[in-house]
Amino acid sequence: MTKRIFPFPVLSAILFLSWLLLVAEISVAQSLLALVLSFGIPKLIAPFLDHLPRIRSGTAAIKLIFLVTWDIVIANVAVARLVLGPAARLRPKFIELPIELTNPQSIVLLASIITMTPGTVSSDLSENGRVLIVHALDCADEAKLIKDIKDRYERPLKEIFGC
Repeated sequence: MTKRIFPFPVLSAILFLSWLLLVAEISVAQSLLALVLSFGIPKLIAPFLDHLPRIRSGTAAIKLIFLVTWDIVIANVAVARLVLGPAARLRPKFIELPIELTNPQSIVLLASIITMTPGTVSSDLSENGRVLIVHALDCADEAKLIKDIKDRYERPLKEIFGC
């Protein structure tokens, strides 16, 4: 019964609070609208979210969020230095990143993390879903880049989702 009304209760709570923060007004009308949105949106998107893997380690998820945020900040500085310096210093390269993740949503999350980190972009996934093609703006050592991505992002994702 509760699952039918609130298919994703955490998402409903986040939507409710987010709406009130976005409109910066706590009134009866805005609270009712937030309530309607917090009920309606999860019900509409439930068929798309039912296949998401369950989070098995919340601690690992929080650690990964902080790690990715830190890496984005550091990579922004590194990319700015590369872009503002001589173009001859750049060593762009496409690499083939073998992946062990099996869940499609986990693979998409890995590709998104790689793309959000300045200096790298996920560009393609092999037909069998086992190799992710990544473009790096500056890659001196392909093996090191692959090891860094697997250690920093793929291993925690495997721990978080158990896949």
